[in-house]
Amino acid sequence: MTAIKHALQRDIFTPNDERLLSIVNVCKAGKKKKNCFLCATVTTERPVQVKVVKVKKSDKGDFYKRQMAWELRDLTEVDAKDSSKENPEFDLHFEKVYKWVASSTAEKNSFISCIWKLNQRYLRKKVEFVNVSPQLLEELPKAEESVPSGESQSVAGGDEDALDDYQELNAREEQDIEGMMDVCEYAISNAEAFAEKLSRELQVLDGANIQSIMASEKQVNILMQLLDEALSEVDTIEGKLSSYEEMLQSVKEQMDHISQSNLLIQISNTNNGKLLDEIQFLVNYMDLSKGHVRALQDGDLSSPKGIEACINASEALLQCMNVALRPGHEKLMAVKQQQQLFSDLRDTFARRLTNHLNNVFVHQGHDQSSSLTQHTAELLLPKHSPLHRELLRYAKLMEWLKTTQREKYEGLSRTYVDYMSRLYEREIKDFFEIAKIKMAGTTKEGKGKFATLPRKESALKQETESLHGSSGKLTGSTSSLNKLAVQGSNSRRSQSSSLLDMGNMSASDLDVADRTKFDKIFEQVLSELEPLCLAEQDFISKFFKLQQSPPPLQVAPQQGEGEELDGGQPSRMAPHGEHRHSMSSEKDLVRLMMNKIFQSIETELHSLIALGDKIDSFHSLYMLVKMSHHVWTAENVDPASYLSTTLGNVLVTVKRNFDKCISVQIRQMEEVKISKKSKVGILPFVTGFEEFAELAETIFRSAERRGDLDKAYVKLIRAVFMNVEKVANESQKTPRDVVMMENFHHIFSTLSRLKISCLEAERKEAKHKYTDHLGSYVINSLGQPLEKLNHFFEGVEARVAQGVREEEVSYQLAFNKQELRKVIKEYPGKEVKKGLDNLYRKVDKHLCEEESLLQVVWHSMQDEFIRQYKHFEGLIGRCYPGSGITMDFTIRDMLEYFSSIAQSH
Repeated sequence: MTAIKHALQRDIFTPNDERLLSIVNVCKAGKKKKNCFLCATVTTERPVQVKVVKVKKSDKGDFYKRQMAWELRDLTEVDAKDSSKENPEFDLHFEKVYKWVASSTAEKNSFISCIWKLNQRYLRKKVEFVNVSPQLLEELPKAEESVPSGESQSVAGGDEDALDDYQELNAREEQDIEGMMDVCEYAISNAEAFAEKLSRELQVLDGANIQSIMASEKQVNILMQLLDEALSEVDTIEGKLSSYEEMLQSVKEQMDHISQSNLLIQISNTNNGKLLDEIQFLVNYMDLSKGHVRALQDGDLSSPKGIEACINASEALLQCMNVALRPGHEKLMAVKQQQQLFSDLRDTFARRLTNHLNNVFVHQGHDQSSSLTQHTAELLLPKHSPLHRELLRYAKLMEWLKTTQREKYEGLSRTYVDYMSRLYEREIKDFFEIAKIKMAGTTKEGKGKFATLPRKESALKQETESLHGSSGKLTGSTSSLNKLAVQGSNSRRSQSSSLLDMGNMSASDLDVADRTKFDKIFEQVLSELEPLCLAEQDFISKFFKLQQSPPPLQVAPQQGEGEELDGGQPSRMAPHGEHRHSMSSEKDLVRLMMNKIFQSIETELHSLIALGDKIDSFHSLYMLVKMSHHVWTAENVDPASYLSTTLGNVLVTVKRNFDKCISVQIRQMEEVKISKKSKVGILPFVTGFEEFAELAETIFRSAERRGDLDKAYVKLIRAVFMNVEKVANESQKTPRDVVMMENFHHIFSTLSRLKISCLEAERKEAKHKYTDHLGSYVINSLGQPLEKLNHFFEGVEARVAQGVREEEVSYQLAFNKQELRKVIKEYPGKEVKKGLDNLYRKVDKHLCEEESLLQVVWHSMQDEFIRQYKHFEGLIGRCYPGSGITMDFTIRDMLEYFSSIAQSH
């Protein structure tokens, strides 16, 4: 190992100015690889750098090469695996853990000891030495000191010890040595003589030192004498200090006595101060002024000043009663007396306040019991804002009563709800009675006998009579589906507002005025109810202080505890805690009180809606728009309010009536029966749909609830389409294509004019059906006006189809030129014009006047006739070339025929 160490020093570390201090032969743990050496080195230049170098023997020769190096300052832990047993394994923790197995435990211990000494000398760094014997780290250096210098070179720490013993000469020592060597020039050549000389001089110096010590004995004796004198002085001083200490002890006892007296005085002062604070606390917080006592006992609850004084007194009393007493205060007689006084004042004032407010509620219920019968000229509800303003002056007192006397607070709430419900019931009943009278167009004495209904029934009978007495043509003024519906069922005569009699109603200015009047009345009703409910709800929240604390009560009817309010909620008004299932939300409590106060509003609204629907089922359109708008407005203000909930319930009924109205129209379309003696024309429910759509678009122009109308449109138009086809299939006098063409043309025109976006697909479908049936009717009506000529050319086309060339057709016996001239001669221009005139009369008889499609159909027939004429001429030119055969009339002649026939009629 020594030879390897010298070789490594010479070949690897000396060129790099490094000294090798320790070496260990290792291999990696768990792997069968070649051995390598871990070397501990230091640099020869300052500052000293300490490294651990891995050296490996080269594969190409016997020399060693430096493979890897770590700085010792990067070492964090050395793990020897086992401190009690011999184990060659150890770990070095640098940036990662390196596991090694040494060739022997002695080499491992020597290397770890060297690492420890280098760390102690150069780094002083906190390196963890785990599982390393303490004797190895402490005693190993001492054991090495006893080893001869020659042998220490062979151990791992030898060079380290030599490095520790070596001390560099300073400048003065170097000068002395150089001077001595100059004096003794022979020191270099004769070292023994030089050493002997130095030994003799050293002996001379030792003798001189001994003589000097013996000469100083006298001075030592003098020094000892001085020390004895100093000790005697110290004894004297100690005696004086003892006497002083005895004096100070007496003074200390006196001061302790004075301090104890001062402490007792201080404790007494502190107790007096605390007693004063307690008395001051009780006086400040449990003393009620005489003015407050008078206000609570005899204060005027009617005047503003008296109310203000009572409010201040009640707040002061509440503060006194809510004072947080300190431990022991409740045992004081004065405190008990004050608390009893406060309780008596609280009960007295609560009783006075309850009686006063009860009287105010009762007088209000009697004084404002005037009915709307005195104001029949205008549809208005009385305003209760003066009462609200008067009662809101007591809002703070109600809050005080709610906090201190919950039972009396609940009793006042019951009283207010009972009296106000009676008052509002009378006012709302009269208000809706006037609204119904105005809707019916009669005076209140009419008692619900609406003059408009008999008028509508008589008009319906007149329409029925005019239907049977008509001359076979339906005009725009009589295009009501009731004229046909009465033939099927007498029960449909009472449906005065259905889609079937829409045409007659729209033709009447009086009906339009009635509907406008109904719309205004319904809007006036909702506009009056909305601020009334909002104002009352706002007042209840403020007056009964239901905005800051949980609800203390529930509202009950006057009849008893077993009744329930709308919605099945418990109706008894009880103290907090009596009903475990009481409402947990203030808004729910406010809504319960509102339900009791305005319990008749929803019923009256349903009655009003039923009346409007009975007068005219199309009133549901107006009501749907108005009610939707008011529900939307109420939800924006407060989605959980009584008004929002009530109007939402009524809106469901309105929507149900609207859907029922649409269903009735569809059912009546399906029950339509047509006359077998007269032509059909534009079906009544087609014109009825047009007028319904015009009315609906006017009503829903700015409505928020457009979706319901769009759904109704789709249902109605599909029913119209289906029933138009049904009537067309059942028609006997009017051709099916005419019924389809005229009615779908009318539907297409209506949808194009109104531009209803949700019916765009139906508009295109109506146009397609109209176009198809127009073409079908033209072809079927025109037929083959030149029948023999048409049959002749059909034969020609059949021969061509069989393979005969077109120019050879004229050689066929049945289709030669003579036969062609004979057929053409049978159709002179005069006969053709006569046939077209008969055709015009036939078309005029089929078509109705309302839709004005005669000229359109006639023009289409002209185009079809010209197309057939050009087809015949083309066949003559191809099959009979150069024959000079032509028709007896030209296209110009045909145009003149069609024009003159149309002008003559």
